[in-house]
Parts: sequence; C-alpha cells; structure tokens
Amino acid sequence: MILQRTFQPGDWVVFRKIKRSTSPGPRARHVSPSRFGEEYTYEVEKYWVVEEVQHDQLVVRTRRGKRHVLRSQDQRLRRANLWERLMYRDRFPTS
Repeated sequence: MILQRTFQPGDWVVFRKIKRSTSPGPRARHVSPSRFGEEYTYEVEKYWVVEEVQHDQLVVRTRRGKRHVLRSQDQRLRRANLWERLMYRDRFPTS
C-alpha cells in the first residue's frame, strides 16, 4: 500500500539533493568517490517552503527565491521535523 503524502502551501520541507563536485562541502552526506577519485557524489539537504500544490506536483521556493517543481511523492522530499524547524530556521525562506 502506497501512503499518499499531502502538502499544503506554506509547509516547510527538506529535499535531499544529489550533487557532484571535486570537493564536497561541510554539509555533504553519504559521500562516495568516483571510480578514479577525481569527483565525489554526495547528498545535501535543502530547506525549502511549498509555494503551490498542483495535482501531484509541488512548486517550492528556495531561500534565495528560486522556484523548483517536484513530484509530491518523491522519496527525497519530506516535511521538516520540529528539530529542523528550530535549528535550521535561518535556512528556510522567509516571506
């Protein structure tokens, strides 16, 4: 049974973005080197706010005002828990 997740405009969400670079930053998680070690693949948690809900897609806003469209059922997307809302409140966009 697939659990249907519902989001509302204004919800604070966390998205695990997969990135690649030659030097991962301090917030990088699950760091793994490429085959010959010239690059790394890793995840970074992004803290966004839901702006709009469109059927099975969400329009989210970043702290710097960019907008992204995500599937609401994406496994890398989840609601921010209370701890994240308190500790990382400056990473979420403000109105």
